[in-house]
Amino acid sequence: MRSLLSSIEQHPFSRRIALQAGAIGLLGLGMNHLAPLRALAAPAAPRGRARSVIYIFLSGGLTQLDSFDLKPDAPAEIRGEFHAIATRTPGIRICEHLPRLAQRSHLWALCRSLTHPYTGHSQGHLAMLTGRTPLPPGFDDSKPRPTDWPSLAAVANQLVPRRNNLPPAVVLPELLVHREGRVIPGQFAGEMGARWDPWVIPASSYNPTSYGAYPEYGFHFERGNENPKNWKFEAPSLTLPAGLTRDRLGTRIDLLARVEKQLGGLERQAELGNFARHRQQAISLLAEPKIRRAIDVVRADAATQDRYGRNVFGWSLLMARNLVEAGVNLVQVNLGNNETWDTHEAAFPLLKNNLFPPADKALSALLDDLSAIGLLDSTLIVMAGEFGRTPKISKLPSAKLPGRDHWGPVQTIFFAGGGVRGGTVVGSSDKIGGYPRTDPQTPENMAATIYQSLGLPRTIVWKDALDRPHNVYHGEPIRGLT
Repeated sequence: MRSLLSSIEQHPFSRRIALQAGAIGLLGLGMNHLAPLRALAAPAAPRGRARSVIYIFLSGGLTQLDSFDLKPDAPAEIRGEFHAIATRTPGIRICEHLPRLAQRSHLWALCRSLTHPYTGHSQGHLAMLTGRTPLPPGFDDSKPRPTDWPSLAAVANQLVPRRNNLPPAVVLPELLVHREGRVIPGQFAGEMGARWDPWVIPASSYNPTSYGAYPEYGFHFERGNENPKNWKFEAPSLTLPAGLTRDRLGTRIDLLARVEKQLGGLERQAELGNFARHRQQAISLLAEPKIRRAIDVVRADAATQDRYGRNVFGWSLLMARNLVEAGVNLVQVNLGNNETWDTHEAAFPLLKNNLFPPADKALSALLDDLSAIGLLDSTLIVMAGEFGRTPKISKLPSAKLPGRDHWGPVQTIFFAGGGVRGGTVVGSSDKIGGYPRTDPQTPENMAATIYQSLGLPRTIVWKDALDRPHNVYHGEPIRGLT
C-alpha cells in the first residue's frame, strides 16, 4: 500500500482508483483489468514473438547415472542396476525404464554437464530455482528470506507481459515444503519484493509423510509402496499467490475490511460500490470457465487422463499444457513433494516402480500433445533437480537397500521444444559420471536459456522493492541446443 499511495502524485488518476488497486493487491489479485492502472503494472517487456516455458522441477535430485547418463562400462558400484537402451537417435542411450522417452528422442536434447558446488538441498534448490550460483547475503537454508535472489518464476512475473489477462508465471501443484515443515528457499521473489511472488496453484493436498506420484505410484522410502489416506487432487482457486497461506489470506481480508470501514468517512457510498464491483471483477476473472477447465484436469476426458496418468505427475503436466495453451508464459511444475527424488535408499526399486513410470508416461504425453497442437516449437520444456547423485552407490546405516547421496558437481538437464534440436547431447561427464568432462554449464546458463525463450533481451533488468535495477542475465544461453 505504501509504495502504491506514494505514487499517487505521479499518476493522473483519483485516490479512489488508487485505493481500489491497493485493496486488490491486499488480496494478492492481479489488477491489469483496471485500465487506468496499467502504468503501475510490470515494466514493458520487449516486443517480439511470445514464447512459453514449462520448467519441471524434480525436487530431491534426479540421479544422472540411472536416468540419462548411464555408464555401462563402469564398475558395478558406479553403474548400478539399470541397463542402457537405444533411443530413436543413434548413439544416444538412456535408462531402460524410460522407454517412452527413448522413442521420442527426436523431440528432446540433453545437457550432461551442468555443475554447481552444492550438496545441500536448500543451496541446490536456490541455485536451480533462481539461476544464480553464489548464495545471497544472509542466506538461511531453513527458510526463505527477503534478501534471496528472485526465482525464475518471479522474474518472469515482473518482466514478461501478461497474455489473456493471465499471470505470466504459475507454480503447481504445490509449494516445495519439506516434511519437517521447512519451506525451501528460492521459490519466491526475495529481493524483488513479495508483490512479485509467483502465483501458486495448490492442487495437491499436501501430505507430510508421503512421496511419489500418488495415488497410482505413492511410496515411503522405508516402508515401500504406500498411498496417503484422504489425499486428493482438485482444481483450486487461483486467488492465492505463492506463499499466501489461508492464515495470511485471512489477515489480508481482515485488513481489507478495516480499510473499507475507514473509507466510510472518506468516500461516497457509490464509490465504495464501484470498489466492490472492481474487486468482484478481479475474482470473477480468475473463475472464468475457460481457465477453470484448464486447471480442472481430473475432469478431463478419460482418454487424455489415461495418456498422462491419473496421478500427480500426469495431472500436473496436463495442467501445465492447458495453461500454456491458455496463455501463461512460464509454468513451474514441482513433480514430487518432500524431495521425492532424494533416493538415498532403495533407489533402484523406487525409481523402477514408483518414479520413472509416471514421469516417463506424463512427459511423453506432454511432448505428444504440444507437438499435435503446434505449440512445441514455441514452448521450451526444461527438466532438472537441485543436483545430481553420487557416482558411488552407498547405503545409509539404517537402510535396508542402497542408493546414492547428494552430488552437485554434475547433473543432466532435459530440454525439449522451443527450437531445441532433438537428438542432441551437449557436454559430457567423466567416465564415472562424477564431474563434467566437456562443455561445463552452470545454473546461470540454464536460466539464460529460459529467459531467452521467454523473449527477454540481454539488456533487461528487474527492479527490487527500492526500484533499484538488477541484471537478469548472469550467463550465456547453453550453446548447441538449437
